[in-house]
Amino acid sequence: MGYNKFVQIGRVAFVAAGPNEGKLVVIVDVLDQNRALCDGPCSGVSRQVLNFKALQLTKFTLKLGPGARTSTVTKAWNKDGIAAKWAESSWAKRQENRAVRASLSDFDRFKLMKAKQARRGMQSQLYARAKKSLK
Repeated sequence: MGYNKFVQIGRVAFVAAGPNEGKLVVIVDVLDQNRALCDGPCSGVSRQVLNFKALQLTKFTLKLGPGARTSTVTKAWNKDGIAAKWAESSWAKRQENRAVRASLSDFDRFKLMKAKQARRGMQSQLYARAKKSLK
């Protein structure tokens, strides 16, 4: 199985750095080895040149021509249901979980710790019973 996430026109990318960090964009045109013209009308990112170092490529692609207009990108985005596909992906769920964890208060972290301790206690009791029944 080879590498299949190539920089190409229509590739959906995740912005990992910069003012639009955490948003999705579509590569509309490749300018050179280091930069691409990106547009993210459905995620609130204006059309701009982004460095490849600031992008992380996703598995999603759109059928676009070079230099596609914003309206064309929006239509293709909605037609393929990229927002729904992204929300279902494990990458998006992990991002959401990180955001929830970061917003926990001190008391919420304490409650989480106590819940984990209780779960571990129940698991060890069940394991001990199962081990005892095998003897």
